[in-house]
Amino acid sequence: MKRLKRPDYLDWLIRQKDKQIIKVVTGVRRCGKSTLFDIYRDYLLEHGIRPEQIISINFEDLEFEELTDYRSLYRYVKERLCPDRMNYIFLDEIQHVESYQKAVDSLFLRENCDVYITGSNACFMSGELATLLTGRYAELSMMPLSFSEFCEGLDDNRKAMALTDKFTLYIDTGSFPYVLKYRYGASEAKEYMEGIYHTILLNDIVRRLNIADVNMLEAVAKYLMHNIGNRTTPTAIANTMVSKQRKIDSKTVDRYLRGLTDSLLMYEARRYNIKGKEFLSTVNKYYVCDVAMRNMLVRGRDTDIGHILENIVYLELRRRGYEVYVGQLGADCEVDFVAMKNGELSYYQVTQTALDDRMLQRELAPLQKIQDNHPKYLLTLDELFGDMNYEGIKKKNILKWLLKLQ
Repeated sequence: MKRLKRPDYLDWLIRQKDKQIIKVVTGVRRCGKSTLFDIYRDYLLEHGIRPEQIISINFEDLEFEELTDYRSLYRYVKERLCPDRMNYIFLDEIQHVESYQKAVDSLFLRENCDVYITGSNACFMSGELATLLTGRYAELSMMPLSFSEFCEGLDDNRKAMALTDKFTLYIDTGSFPYVLKYRYGASEAKEYMEGIYHTILLNDIVRRLNIADVNMLEAVAKYLMHNIGNRTTPTAIANTMVSKQRKIDSKTVDRYLRGLTDSLLMYEARRYNIKGKEFLSTVNKYYVCDVAMRNMLVRGRDTDIGHILENIVYLELRRRGYEVYVGQLGADCEVDFVAMKNGELSYYQVTQTALDDRMLQRELAPLQKIQDNHPKYLLTLDELFGDMNYEGIKKKNILKWLLKLQ
C-alpha cells in the first residue's frame, strides 16, 4: 500500500521545524500519526539532515520497553545527541512513559534538540497536556482520512470508479488510513475497525477513568453513535438507560461522555445562539470520528443518510481548521453548523436532497432568518441543480465540496 503524504499535516511540521517549542501530534488511535513522522523524517533526510541527527523511538515497540522509565529515556537520548548540530527527536506513543514530561522538558531545555511527540491515550488530550507542558508546546490535531485523502489513496483500479461509488466505499470501509489496503470493501475492514474501537474503549477510557461497568460505557457509546446529529443531555441518556432497566445517573453519564470525547472517538458540538452571539452549554450534539465504525456497530447507513452526511461535513469543517457549533435561532429553529475561524463566521445546512420544492424551502428557511452577511451554504448530494444560488445562499454538491472542487 502506498503511503499518503497528507500535505496539510506535513506542512505544519515543516513550518514548526527548529522552533524552540515541543511539537505535539494528537489524534484518535490509528489515524496516521506514526506514518506522518515517517514522512517528515524522510523530508528531513532529503533536505540535508544527516541520519545521526535523528533519534526515533516508538514506545509500542518492545525494543524500547526499557526506556519507559523517564530517566532511562533521557540518558538514552542524551548519549546519542550530536553536540554540534540540531538533533531531531521523535517520541511516538509517549504515554507509555510514566512522568514523560520530565524527560521531554529536560530535552527541550537543550538548544540543539527539536522535540516531536505523539500520544493516543486519552489523558494526553484532555487538558492534562496543557498542565504538563504549559506554554512550551504547539499541538497538531490529526484526524482520519478526509474524503479527498481517501480518494487519493485508492489504487489505480478503484480511482476509475464513479465519484458516488467512491463515496459509498468511504462510508462503508471507513477513513482510517489502513483500510485502503482492503480492496473488497467493508467485510474485510470490519475486524480491523472493531479492534480500533475496543482498544480505544478499554485502553483510552476504561483504564484511565477506572470504569468498572464496561458494558454500560459501551451502551452509552452506542447510544451516541445511534443518535449522531441529535440533541441530547446526560440526563436524557441516563433516563433512556433506566427505561431499559439499566441503572445509571447523569453524573456517571457525564463522566463517560468526557472519556469518549477525550479519546476522540466522539466529538461534542456545542450550541451557539446566533442572535445573542453567545455559547450555550446544554443540549449538545455528538458526532463520531468515523461513520463506517459507527455503521458497523449500530445500524446500516441507508436508514439515516442525512445524519451521516451531517457527521461527515462536521468532521471536514474541523479538518479545515474551523471551530464548529450547532446554530440556535430562537426556541425551535436550528442551523446545522456555525463554523468559526480567525474571527469569521459561515453557516451550513446539510441534507441528502433539496430537489423537492418543499424540502428546499425547509432547508433554506433557517439560513434566510440569519440577519447578517456571513457566507451561507446548503450542501446536498444533488447532482442536478447541485450548484445554485438562492439570494446569496449557495447550494453546493457535498462530494465536490469535500474535494474542494467548489
